[in-house]
Formats: sequence, structure tokens, C-alpha cells
Amino acid sequence: MKRAVLVGRPNVGKSALFNRLAGRRISIVHDQPGVTRDRIEAVCRTGASPFGIVDTGGIGAAPDPDFAEATHRAADDALDDADAVLFVVDGKDGLLPLDRELAAKLRRASPPVILVVNKLDTPKHDDREADFTALGFSKVVGVSAAHDRGMDDLLSAVQEAFGEETAVAPVPELTIPPRIVIIGRPNVGKSSLTNALLGDERAIVSDIAGTTRDALEVPCELGGRPYLLLDTAGIRHRSKHSTSVEVFSVMRSEEAIRMADVCVLVVDAAAGVTEQDKRIAGLIQKARKAVVVVVNKADLLPEETHGREGLKEALESWRSQLFFLPHAPLVLLSAKTGDNLRRLGTVLEKVRQHATRRLGTGELNRVIRDAMTLHPPPAKGTRRLKVFYATQLEESNPRPFVPVRFLLFVNSPGLLTPTYETYLIAQLRRVREYPGIPVLLDLRARPESEKRVRGRRGRAPETRPARRRK
Repeated sequence: MKRAVLVGRPNVGKSALFNRLAGRRISIVHDQPGVTRDRIEAVCRTGASPFGIVDTGGIGAAPDPDFAEATHRAADDALDDADAVLFVVDGKDGLLPLDRELAAKLRRASPPVILVVNKLDTPKHDDREADFTALGFSKVVGVSAAHDRGMDDLLSAVQEAFGEETAVAPVPELTIPPRIVIIGRPNVGKSSLTNALLGDERAIVSDIAGTTRDALEVPCELGGRPYLLLDTAGIRHRSKHSTSVEVFSVMRSEEAIRMADVCVLVVDAAAGVTEQDKRIAGLIQKARKAVVVVVNKADLLPEETHGREGLKEALESWRSQLFFLPHAPLVLLSAKTGDNLRRLGTVLEKVRQHATRRLGTGELNRVIRDAMTLHPPPAKGTRRLKVFYATQLEESNPRPFVPVRFLLFVNSPGLLTPTYETYLIAQLRRVREYPGIPVLLDLRARPESEKRVRGRRGRAPETRPARRRK
């Protein structure tokens, strides 16, 4: 698939244009310069033929000095793989010296360059496009990413820059690789893990909290299977958000959880499981997503945990603190050294396989009956929960890592307490482990009166004595 890379100085509207071409909000758009740091990728499907688009950080200025070098390096790497370059400038600001410097750099590049004059929000602004002809590019397109102006002309220019059009059939949802979302609080090593799994410095890594802002989606292969890997911004408690950009970053991370097929929750081995780790685990649990817990920075563990007994004790401690995710496999690794990195792919494959396993109807009903005999459900007033029949539902969602669902026909769904539901699920997991996969119970009312009515069906109606006439 052909690829178009968006470049330009900070705050010219590259991310807004990227989102417009992608057809959804992916990159964070904000008035603050230097918001985008990593290169963000997506597919534009609105033109004659789909093509890849890449958003990059602002080049040629340092509004974010701690990350300026890394941001520019990421943009340069994107240019090396480009089939066309969208050089975005700000029509409101006019032609600036920094635009001229970037133009000189891009003229030396091999891919064809399309000069995109952004922020021409109304027809009366169109004459500003002429100011940029001095840059010497043969193809100039005026657009407004915010108001969806000029997009058809831009798409035509991009297809012309690619050369011969090649029709690409839409990709069915079933063939899109599973999405792995790497989630966690700041500075636990999410971006380092992403780079280690990709074998490339794809995400910017820094000791500064909040380095990653956008959710990066990159194809990768783990355990011999293709995946889409999403690195997300670290989630801090809302009371500690320092800027509105961080608020948007966290919102994107929470949205990524909802999009995920499986979440990889990263915690810091040296710091242990914190309250914020538990809150993030709660978000995953609430979204009913498959989950694997990665304990990163194993190379920083104290010496007393290096022995077999010490390591076992540490693992038990981590598990006990994440007691509400007892089904989540735990992988201890070091993204920095690569130690035990392959184990993650093996565990993900195990989780995928268990999600497709079924529990026979006869065995399922025996497990529930035995569980309820051993520990009867609590009474609510004068009534108790009764389960007449249970079966495992066929999953209509073709995606992998979907929750396992059991349908229970009961006398009254409201009689099932959360505690007793947890108990029944634990008994089911004793028969089928279902590692990392949520197990859900769907209850359907089947009153005992209905059962009695069904038993009387087919009988002759009762006869009544004839009334006497007076």
C-alpha cells in the first residue's frame, strides 16, 4: 500500500488534516505547539484507492525541547518510507522563514511533494494560497481540515503523485489482525516494550512521564501470529493531569481499551502494584476485555527475589494485589534487556486458544448443580436463586479473545448476587481455565409457574359440575 507522509512546522494543522483523511479522531488536535511526538499511522479509504497516511511531529522548531531531537528523527524516518509527501503550511500565518527552510529540505527528497495550504476556512481566504507559490512546488492544494474544504482536490493530487491507480478491495473486519493495547500508568516501560516487540525504535522513550501522547498502532508479529500493537499514553489519576493535552491523551488511552481485542497491562516490577495500576485494571475489567499482566523491569528487581523462592513470593504478592483479575496470566520480563520477551507471545497464543474452547452442556449443568449443592445461593427474603438449565452461547463476534458467555435459565435473575456470581464463575474456571478471558453469565427468567404450566400441556381440560337452574 502506498504511503503519504504529512510534514510541516509545528501547529500548522497536520494532525487535524490527518484525522480528516483517516475519517476518525486519532491524533490529538490542540492549539499547543508540539503536541504530536511519535509518528502516527492510519489508512485513508475515502479516495479512489486506499493509501496509508502518517502524521509526524513539527519539524524545524523546538516548542518541546526535551523531545525535539527524537521528534525530528521520527519524522525523518517516516520520510524515508514515503511514496508522497504532504507539506502542510498555515494559510492564516502566511509564508514564514521556517517554511522556506523546510521547503529547501523537501526539494532534496526523492518522493513527490504536494504543498498543502491549510486553514483556508472560507472562500474569501482562497487568495492566500498564491503567497506560497514562491516555494517552487508544482502542485499546490488549498484546504481546510477543520471545515472539510478541498479534500477531493487533495485526494486527487495524492493519487496522481502515486502514479497508476491500483484498486484495493476493502479489508473485511475478520482479516484485520487482533489489536493488542499496551496500557499502564506513566513510566512503567510501555513504549520500551513496544519497541522491543517490534525490534525497532518506533516509539519515543524517555524518563519523563507523559512522553507518549497519541495511541500508536503498528503491525507486528508475536508467537508467529500477526497483531496490531497499540502503545498508549500513561494513565495518571485525573487529579494529577497537568495539562489539557494530558487529559486528551488519557481519554485516547481509555478509548483504546474499548477498541482492544486484548489488553496488556504493564506494571513496574521494582515499584510493585500501585493503586493506579489497580484502577487501570478496573477499567479493563469493566470493559470486559481479555488481559495479560506484564511485570516489566525484571532487571531492576532486588537480589532477594532472584532465587526461586524469592521470585515465587514476589509473583504471589503481585497476584494477590490484582486479586480481582485472578484469571490474568502474569509474565515477568525486561523490555530493556529482552529477557523473557518471547514468553508474551506464547501466553497470548494460549489465551487465544482457550477463548475458543467449549464446555459441554451436560458437564456445565453438573458443575453448576454441584456448586449450588456445596454452597447454596443466599436467600433474598423468602426466595433463592434456582438454575433450571445452562448452556454455553455460541459467540457471534468473529474476533478472537472474546469473552466466554454462559446462558442460565433461572427463576429470577435478580436473585443472583455479585458475590455468588463470582463464586459460580470460579467453579467454572476450575473445570476450564479460560486464562485471560472474561467469563460472563447471562441470566434469563423462567418462572417455576411456567414449568408447571408446561407440565400440564396436552391434558384434557378439567370438567366442572353443571350449574343448577332455579
